[in-house]
Amino acid sequence: MKILLTGATGFLGSHLARALLNSGHQVIIFKRSFSNTHRVADILPQMSAYDLDRCELDLPFRDHGPIDAVIHTATCYGRKGEKITDVFEANTAFPLRLLETARANGTDIFLNTDTRLPKFLNGYALTKKQFAEWGKHYSGQGTLRFVNLEIEHFYGPGDDSCKFTTLVITNCIADSPELQLTKGEQKRDFVYVDDVVTAYLTVLDAAREGDEPFYHYEVGSGTVVTIREFVETVHRLTSSRTILKFGSIPYRENEVMETQADVSALRSLGWSSQVGLVEGLTKTIQVEKRANRQ
Repeated sequence: MKILLTGATGFLGSHLARALLNSGHQVIIFKRSFSNTHRVADILPQMSAYDLDRCELDLPFRDHGPIDAVIHTATCYGRKGEKITDVFEANTAFPLRLLETARANGTDIFLNTDTRLPKFLNGYALTKKQFAEWGKHYSGQGTLRFVNLEIEHFYGPGDDSCKFTTLVITNCIADSPELQLTKGEQKRDFVYVDDVVTAYLTVLDAAREGDEPFYHYEVGSGTVVTIREFVETVHRLTSSRTILKFGSIPYRENEVMETQADVSALRSLGWSSQVGLVEGLTKTIQVEKRANRQ
């Protein structure tokens, strides 16, 4: 398949780009001229790259003829001081323009990356849900099928330093004096990045054979642990001397106390999570330790 991928220089997108290439797909990516490409430097020559800030949105479609699928993983979390209008532009307006362009150029499948967070938790969640709703609205217009994947808390080696999972791992590896935390009673569904990638490949194959205009899947391990259990597992696996100060910071406003993916729809396609929490954390810690020694 000819696949246009957004967010290829990011954590999830880079893992997905490798998997798509390894599966024999032709991969075309959108990035920016100033994007940090370190995650995909070795595979960049195997892909056709377009700089969003230097070309028209329809240029890849004109250059490559019909593109079979668009996979949208690019996102803005709003963690770096972005204005809410910037978050809206990245998470709602841009993918909506891309969806319109794909539909106008005969693309069959638009696979979207959504969040499991509640719509009104914050600006990030709201803008992601708004685009998913637009996708459902546009699905079935022409031949376009819209596939929405709600992703739980995914993690793995090389994730962004601002992510909670990465902060816990790097602090424990470094034996930081202390780590301030909430009470840690929140229950979360942590899923390893390799399992997320296989979920994408599974639903992509299913969408090629399907005839429904809209598909929705929840992606996670299907099991939950408390934040406290997660942190204590990292602490144990790293043999860390960091003091874990549970309860030293309050829960955020409107904190979600439990979230768990219903993976029954994915299981019906033959997918299942293969990497348990201890195995996934062990792999992540090993890579992070090597990176810290370099």
